[in-house]
Amino acid sequence: VQLQASGGGLVQPGGSLRLSCAANRIINVVGWYRQAPGKERELVANMIWGGTINYADSVKGRFTISRDVVKKTHYLQMNDLKPEDTAVYYCNAVLARQNYWGQGTLVTVSS
Repeated sequence: VQLQASGGGLVQPGGSLRLSCAANRIINVVGWYRQAPGKERELVANMIWGGTINYADSVKGRFTISRDVVKKTHYLQMNDLKPEDTAVYYCNAVLARQNYWGQGTLVTVSS
């Protein structure tokens, strides 16, 4: 499984960004994690084939995960971004209990 993430950047507080993660195959479980400086990597959101979606409490109501099966791509729409959302975001896929990771994309929320 190969994952290619894109879409990070610098945005002001209250702004929006959309991250994309293109895979080379269809995968049942896809998601996004993030790692802020000095902190452990944490789950942001994931989506399980069949419709189950999980969000971290800190992003509920602001972030939305989605996928385009035809394009084998999943997305993270991030709205109302806050400085504490600043982190390297990693796309993730789980296949046969094996985790796969994209290369990480930096999101910086700052005025």
